[in-house]
Amino acid sequence: MYTVKFLTTLVENHQILAYVVIFLGLIFEGEVIVITTGVLCYLGALDFTLSLILIFTGSFVKTFTLYYIGEVVNKKYSDSKFFKYIERRVFYFMPRFKQKPFWSIFLSKFIMGTNYLIILFSGYNKINLKTFIKAEALSTVIWAPVLLSLGFFFSQTAISISKEIGKFSLIIFGLVIVFLLFDKIMSSIYTFYEYFKNGINGNGNE
Repeated sequence: MYTVKFLTTLVENHQILAYVVIFLGLIFEGEVIVITTGVLCYLGALDFTLSLILIFTGSFVKTFTLYYIGEVVNKKYSDSKFFKYIERRVFYFMPRFKQKPFWSIFLSKFIMGTNYLIILFSGYNKINLKTFIKAEALSTVIWAPVLLSLGFFFSQTAISISKEIGKFSLIIFGLVIVFLLFDKIMSSIYTFYEYFKNGINGNGNE
């Protein structure tokens, strides 16, 4: 029967690969990667400081890459149907994006699956770069440590119940699912609140 110690040793023996996965993973995904990193840091398989640096680096690489892509698409394909679709999605999640771009960008970091759209759309709409960087930097500085801490909590909770790797992994998986559902519910509540409080129509206008 394998225990959590086996997982810790396995990751320790392949730390470079693990760090590469974290960095690349942050470009394509965010929440699950950071929480999992927190779990492994708690177990002692990964270095917390180095992991945090890689998370910040991967996040900012993704941020500037997507913003630049948005700018390029605006210059070459200003009537892109794909970006018309993104525009509808952006105004669905952040109906006051035009009125409050800073807070829309900031809050999108905490709504799973939304930040990518907001970043692309920010570049496409040529949102002031200074405003964009401030919002992304501030949100990332909060977002990364919070999710890493959540990973610590999940790992501590799971290991207190079972050190058997199968049960441990299952508990972690269950806790992550609960978190993702909570995130989805809270984002829906925020969206409805914005619509009903401000009387916003489908184009983000009052």
